[in-house]
Amino acid sequence: MTESQGRYDVVVIGAGPSGSVAATLLANYGHRVLILERQHFPRFSIGESLLPQSMEFLEQAGLLQAVVEAGFQYKNGAAFCRGTEHDQFDFRKKFSDGWGTTYQVQRGQFDKILADSAGQRGVEIRYGQTVTAIEQLETSIVIDVSPEEGTPYRVAADFLLDGSGFGRVLPRLLNLEKASCLGSRVALFTHVEDNIRDSRFDRNKILITVHPSNPEIWYWLIPFSNGRSSVGVVLPRALFDDAIMAEQPTLQRYIDEGGMLSEILANALFDTPVGKLDGYSCDVARLYGERFALLGNAGEFLDPVFSSGVTIALKSATLAAAAVHRQLNGLQPDWEQEYAIPLKVGIDTFRVFVEGWYDGRLQDVIFSDNKSEPVKAMISSVLAGYAWDRRNPYVSEPARLSTLAELCRR
Repeated sequence: MTESQGRYDVVVIGAGPSGSVAATLLANYGHRVLILERQHFPRFSIGESLLPQSMEFLEQAGLLQAVVEAGFQYKNGAAFCRGTEHDQFDFRKKFSDGWGTTYQVQRGQFDKILADSAGQRGVEIRYGQTVTAIEQLETSIVIDVSPEEGTPYRVAADFLLDGSGFGRVLPRLLNLEKASCLGSRVALFTHVEDNIRDSRFDRNKILITVHPSNPEIWYWLIPFSNGRSSVGVVLPRALFDDAIMAEQPTLQRYIDEGGMLSEILANALFDTPVGKLDGYSCDVARLYGERFALLGNAGEFLDPVFSSGVTIALKSATLAAAAVHRQLNGLQPDWEQEYAIPLKVGIDTFRVFVEGWYDGRLQDVIFSDNKSEPVKAMISSVLAGYAWDRRNPYVSEPARLSTLAELCRR
């Protein structure tokens, strides 16, 4: 028999960045919050190169100090390589106001820091819990939970937030999933003892490298503060055959083809199994409904190329927490105007940049020899996560990227 285990103001599915930040903000408001997390922390996750805009959201929730004190790798920008072409964007030289530096983080440690800090703020967190169903009642939403140990149970809440990431719990349970407009791709990745001695590599920046002969293939190299790095390759789905291609040799073969990247990693020790993320781009029919909202990757995930995932997740948590707080206080927030539309401003900006990366427009801008410094500062702002700053012409009108690409090609 399923037992009832009380009622909360808010239940959050997932203790990742979006869930922990939303829960902390709501606990700061004085609400009773429960997080249900399927896994146990620390646990491995990718999305390790944060953007400076994220620092503002962590600061709002009161979580920044714990992150700063953790000793993560300092990050001040992004470097790009395509054959013999190189450029870098210093995020401190950007158009938008705000943070210009951030960190490269091992997500197991980073996510646990956020979750532990949420717990210290009064959020109740239960690990090893799988949400199996929900029931929307007139005055509450009821969540069915299957724990790793013990009897299945139900909890009730005034509001439910889904921060389950790629688990996408509510989109599956409520049939909200829809195909992404972005192409299907595969990411292969691992952690290495990097042993990098190459002076061309700046550990304060993520390195994004384009494959020498196929511009749709690209690599990331994210250095950590302990002499290790995250390295991955992103391929069009058509280039990866599950039946005949194993992850480890495929990743290493592509790294060997990576030009300067292969030289930088010449002494790397590949000591960790290779992971795969397949067909990761996703979308939903809507971001909210009666007594629920979707956060971060549970709503929409674009692509790892500009490390936008955590930033979008934290922005969604900040917007949603404010709207939920108003609703719990008896007000009637306009979820379309206060949550969906503002969130999509940044998502749509990043989407144009992702599309521009794969069709070559943004690559031609990045590797242009004749960029003006003011325009470069505007592009740098978007790459730093300030995709909601409507003062930036490439946010207010992202289609300007096509015109800029044409000018750079000339």
